[in-house]
Amino acid sequence: MKKGQGRPQKLGDLIQRELSELVARELRDPRVGMITFTGVDVSPDFSHAKVFYTTLDPAHVEDAAAGLKRAAGFLRSQLARRIKLYTTPELRFAYDESVERGDRLSRLIDSATKKNG
Repeated sequence: MKKGQGRPQKLGDLIQRELSELVARELRDPRVGMITFTGVDVSPDFSHAKVFYTTLDPAHVEDAAAGLKRAAGFLRSQLARRIKLYTTPELRFAYDESVERGDRLSRLIDSATKKNG
């Protein structure tokens, strides 16, 4: 994910906040219940938004992906009502492995320090 300033980044932050609220309050799909949005990359022309998410349980990644893919149209239409833009970006969801990878590395470091300590 790119970290920068400017309008696409600000729109990405806004989309992330709004999607979090929509999923928590209005989406009734149980497959999407326990996810966290970690970032949103918006294309320079605002036509596409890649939404990164993670789950608390890595076993439910495929279920969450299917639920998000099915709900993409609903979420986009709700975003259009909340965010006034000429066109609302098409939402594409991608699992963010960085949180899981960071947790795994942290556990490896902890186990290595216990062995040496």
